Amino acid sequence: MTMLTTLVAAAGPLLQPNDPTGPRGDVPNRGTTDVPTGGSGQAAQAAWSVGEWIGYSALVAISVLLTLVALSTLWWMLHAWRSRSALRATSFSQTPRPAAHRFTLLVPGRHEEEVMGQTLEMLTTQDHPDFEIIAIVGEDDPGTERVVREAAARHPDLISVVVDDTLPKNKPKAMNLALQYATGDIVGVFDAEDEVYPRLLSLVDSRFQETDADVVQGGVQLMNFRSSWWSLRNVLEYYFWFRSRLHFHAESKFIPLGGNTVFVTKERLDWSNGWDAHCLAEDCELGVRLSADNAKVVVAYSPEAVTREETPPTFASLLKQRTRWNQGFLQVLGKGEWKKLPTFKQRFFARYLLTMPFIQATTGLLIPLSVIMIAFVKVPTAIALISFIPLAPTLMLLAVEIAGLGEFGRLYKEKVRVRDYVKLVLGLVPYQVFLAAAAVRAVIRHSRGQNGWEKTEHTGQHRDAQPEVVASAPGEPSPSVVTEPDAQAQPAAQSQTQPDSEPALASAGAPSTGGDDR
Repeated sequence: MTMLTTLVAAAGPLLQPNDPTGPRGDVPNRGTTDVPTGGSGQAAQAAWSVGEWIGYSALVAISVLLTLVALSTLWWMLHAWRSRSALRATSFSQTPRPAAHRFTLLVPGRHEEEVMGQTLEMLTTQDHPDFEIIAIVGEDDPGTERVVREAAARHPDLISVVVDDTLPKNKPKAMNLALQYATGDIVGVFDAEDEVYPRLLSLVDSRFQETDADVVQGGVQLMNFRSSWWSLRNVLEYYFWFRSRLHFHAESKFIPLGGNTVFVTKERLDWSNGWDAHCLAEDCELGVRLSADNAKVVVAYSPEAVTREETPPTFASLLKQRTRWNQGFLQVLGKGEWKKLPTFKQRFFARYLLTMPFIQATTGLLIPLSVIMIAFVKVPTAIALISFIPLAPTLMLLAVEIAGLGEFGRLYKEKVRVRDYVKLVLGLVPYQVFLAAAAVRAVIRHSRGQNGWEKTEHTGQHRDAQPEVVASAPGEPSPSVVTEPDAQAQPAAQSQTQPDSEPALASAGAPSTGGDDR
C-alpha cells in the first residue's frame, strides 16, 4: 500500500462525516450526539415565565426609549450646524438698525442681595437710547430691597422699584405686578444674577424691525463649567439649547420660551394677561400659548451677546431646579393649551417635549430593573442585542458634546483642560441618572399637588471681577430715599385688577421666590 493510499484511508471518516460507516455516538471533546433535536438542530427552549416576560419587556422598553430620546436629542443639538448659512441665520445682525422701540426691563429678585445690585448696575450701561428698568422685590426681603433701592437712587431716571406684597410669592406674580407699570412697547425679562451684553437692546430692537416678530428670544449661557462635575454638563446643556435647539423649535412654530433674555411686545403680553401666576414654568407656558395663537417667535444667538449666568452652586439646588422645570412642563401638559396648535406636527412636538418628564421618570424607574437583570439573569441573545442599541446614539451624543466643549472654550476664550474632557465622559451616566431622579421627583410632587416654588440660590460664580459701584453724586437722592415708579409709569386706570393673593403655589416647607431663573 502506498503512502498516499494510507493517508486517504485514515482521513476517510473526517472527510465524509455523513458516511454511514463512520463513527457514531460519542465524539471526543464533543459530548454525545444522540440528543433529540428540533428542526433547527437546537434543543427545545422552555417557555418564559411571567417574571421573565416582565423583565425582558422592561429591558426592551428602556432600550427603545433611550434610543428615541438620544436620536431626537442628537438631531436637535446639531440643527444649527446643518449648514453654514443656517448657522449664520441664527445670529443677530452685524449692522443693527437705528432704535425704534422703547424697552421695559423686568428684574425680579428674592434674597438676591449678593448679585442683584451688580446686575442692575450693568443694565444701566445699555447703549440703547430708550429703556427703563423695573426691579421687583418682596416686602419681606429687606436685604434685596436695600440693594435695589441703592441702585435706584444712583439711577433715578432709569430704575424704579415695585414692591411685591402678594402671597404666596413667585416669579410670574411679581412680573405681572410690575407689568402694570411698564411704559415700553417691548418688555424684556432678566434674572437677578445676569451679566448682560451692553449692546443687547440695540441688537434686539433691530431684530424686531427686521423680522416683525412678536417675541425675540436671546441667548443665555452658563459660564462656570469648572465649579463641579455637574456644572460642566449643565453648561453644555445651555450651550446646545440656546445655540441650536431653540432655533429648531422656533422654525417648527412650537417653542417653550426661556425664562430670561426674552423680549415680548407689550401688545402680546396684554393679550395673554401676562404670565400664568400658577405655573412653575411660566416661560414655557407663555411660549405654548403664543405658539397656539400663531405668534411669530424669533431666536437669535451671537456668542458675544449672550446673557451670562451661573450653574446652581449645590447638587441639591440643581435637583430642585430641575424638579421645578419638569413639574412646570407637566402643568403645561395638563393645562392643554398645546392642543390648540394648528398642525399635527406642532402638537406632536409639544406632546413629546411636555411628556419628557414622564419619559425620563419611566426610564429612571426601569434602569435599576435592567441592571439587576443584566447582572443576575441569563438574558436571551436577541434581548441582549436590543439592549445595546442605545449605545450607538449615546456614543454619538458624547462625541458631539466633546466637540461642543471645545467650541465653547474657543468662543468664550476659556481654556478647556484634558481633565475637563475626562469629567465630561465620566459624568455621562451619573448625570443621566440624576435627570431621571429629578423627573421622578417632579412626577411625585405633581401627583401630590405640591406646587411650591423651590428657589435656586445664586452666588455670582460666573463673575470674574466685581464691577465698581458708583457712589451717589451730589444732589442725587441718598440710598435711603424710596424710589417708586414715576407718575407717568403708573397704570392708566387705577381700577386695573391687582394680581390675586390666593395661595395657589403654597406647599409645606417649600420656599417661594419671585426671582429665580430658568
